[in-house]
Amino acid sequence: MADQEIEEAVSRALEDAPPRNFRETVDLAVNLRDLDLNDPSNRVDESVVLPEGTGQDTSIVVFAEGETAVRAAEVADDVLSADDLADLGDDTDEAKRLAGDTDFFLAEEAMMQNIGRYLGTVLGPRGKMPDPISPDDDVVEMVERLKNSVMIRSGDRRTFHTLVGAEDMPAEEIANNIDVIIRRLEANLEKGPLNIDSVYVKTTMGPAVEVV
Repeated sequence: MADQEIEEAVSRALEDAPPRNFRETVDLAVNLRDLDLNDPSNRVDESVVLPEGTGQDTSIVVFAEGETAVRAAEVADDVLSADDLADLGDDTDEAKRLAGDTDFFLAEEAMMQNIGRYLGTVLGPRGKMPDPISPDDDVVEMVERLKNSVMIRSGDRRTFHTLVGAEDMPAEEIANNIDVIIRRLEANLEKGPLNIDSVYVKTTMGPAVEVV
């Protein structure tokens, strides 16, 4: 369960948000400190499963063949074969469109080398290289897990943002998601909580409210 202060901050952000004619997301802004982010080893770059889900549709594409492709088709937005992959390698515009429209990629281990060859220059800079699917992995479980995941990625900037929910989710659920992200950061940053300068929560168009 999230800290009461986090839930209060979320409630205030939701209450202060002016009415809009679209469903707003709820976003977290994290400001880091005392980290040399020119050193890639100090950067934040990982996937976090949100316990209450994202409140949004998450697009997932799987590169697979055979039985894995059949199973993936039940849950993924699209499943692409080795031939599809080769076609993408010849169509940079389509590859960029796919990268822009897709939140997460998965790929059978046997296809990873060719994905690097054909799509590395498109997916790599966007931080969207696929997670590998090993023969022992349950692709359905992997897809379902990613549907509730977000990427937290700082790059070389001390401030970064991530999705933590939607405006029509209960404040408690959004707070639980935020709590998981903050705990993950505190566990993985070099100096833990000391590397977190401040954290703010806001709806898409609403004012920011300080969490930490």
